[in-house]
Amino acid sequence: MNRTELLPDRPGIPPMAKLPDPEVIDPEALVAAYAAGDIDLICVVGPTASGKTRYAVQLAHSIGNAEILSADSRQVYRGMDIGTGKDLGEYGDVPYHLIDIVSAGAKFNIYEYQAAFAQAWADVRSRGAVPILCGGSGLYIEAATKAYKFDKGNGISADKLPQKPYYIGTLVSREERVARIDRRLEERLKEGLVEEVRGLLETVPAPDLIYYGLEYKFVTQYVLGEISYDDMVVGLGNAIHQFAKRQMTWFRGMERDGIRIHWTKGGKKD
Repeated sequence: MNRTELLPDRPGIPPMAKLPDPEVIDPEALVAAYAAGDIDLICVVGPTASGKTRYAVQLAHSIGNAEILSADSRQVYRGMDIGTGKDLGEYGDVPYHLIDIVSAGAKFNIYEYQAAFAQAWADVRSRGAVPILCGGSGLYIEAATKAYKFDKGNGISADKLPQKPYYIGTLVSREERVARIDRRLEERLKEGLVEEVRGLLETVPAPDLIYYGLEYKFVTQYVLGEISYDDMVVGLGNAIHQFAKRQMTWFRGMERDGIRIHWTKGGKKD
């Protein structure tokens, strides 16, 4: 059955809050600001399917000496490739960090991510490269950029984290985001998402895969025979749309807390 036949109709999608006018980001100005010490990290944020990874890669190429640090809570896991949308081919010759650093099935917490980020960030800077943090996991982004305060106080020392991050947000209309998410899910199913989950289940207990949510939750339930293929596709598609909405809510919350995000158009395919 065609993927589009499984999706619930979405006529008259309610209008979302007015998007900010996109800014034009000048890579040369960013490099100059970084060299002057006015910023110490470029942070590219945005909801799923907004083109943030492609934008970060294009920005890295424009800068010429930049490396990307991932702020994705699931791309840290090895073997979870299609479901997390790693798309490593997009990076080309741009070095990347914090992807494939722990085994699937592990519970990688926010404290561990913050420490791993601090180490990678310092390493990139020590080699004279410009660090670009890219991701859509709001909690990871805030942990890396010091905006998130740990209640228990057992995060790493604040002086080991960026003090002057420059935030760039990738804009995409709700209608386009919906279309991209639907199209991308169909592509990932064709690329072997179900087969990837079957393979992971050979070494990772089902409850651990379900714990990761979204693709791994719904596809695991399908593989186990708990839901039908059609229910998996529709349920997963709706869950991803809801997740993207929560991401935007998080970023708008950061803005309400006083963080300036420079919104611009997401990256485009060459």
